[in-house]
Amino acid sequence: IGVCVPLFNVGAVWPMARHANKGFMRELLRNPLIIGTVSGLVANLLGFSMPFWLEPTVNRIGQASLALGLMAAGAGMQFGMLASAKTLGGLVLAVKHLGMPLMALGLALLFRLDPTQTTILLMFSAVPTASSCYVLAARMGYNGPYVAGLVTLSTLLGIVSLPFALGVLRPLAGT
Repeated sequence: IGVCVPLFNVGAVWPMARHANKGFMRELLRNPLIIGTVSGLVANLLGFSMPFWLEPTVNRIGQASLALGLMAAGAGMQFGMLASAKTLGGLVLAVKHLGMPLMALGLALLFRLDPTQTTILLMFSAVPTASSCYVLAARMGYNGPYVAGLVTLSTLLGIVSLPFALGVLRPLAGT
């Protein structure tokens, strides 16, 4: 995850920077998601550890981050924006919540993953879209309210896609 998150963020920043006529490297170096993830990965690889007395505070902040991200997306959401591109939104959410778990099942079968690996792959394939998508879209000048609506709908669809992936697809993988 520590390697994939920065790579995916680089992949997301590139078209947005190009579309906004902003410097790609400038946007990468200013992207807080990339900076934070790369910093954490480097600290981990260098063997740094958090002082024990700081752990409770940092854990609480980390636990609050999902709620804070969803609150930020909810504050920026305008349901009317979703109506502007219903087909696009519907297709994106269908790929995310149906296509990705089905693809994960296919990969688990193709590579003959063990039950634990299959469960983790299916679980990650079915989780809702990260609220950081809204932050990135709004920061880069894209349609933040539309992305906020997609994040919110994706969170609601996670109520269905996670049980689908773990309850329906996992047994099909023989786990």
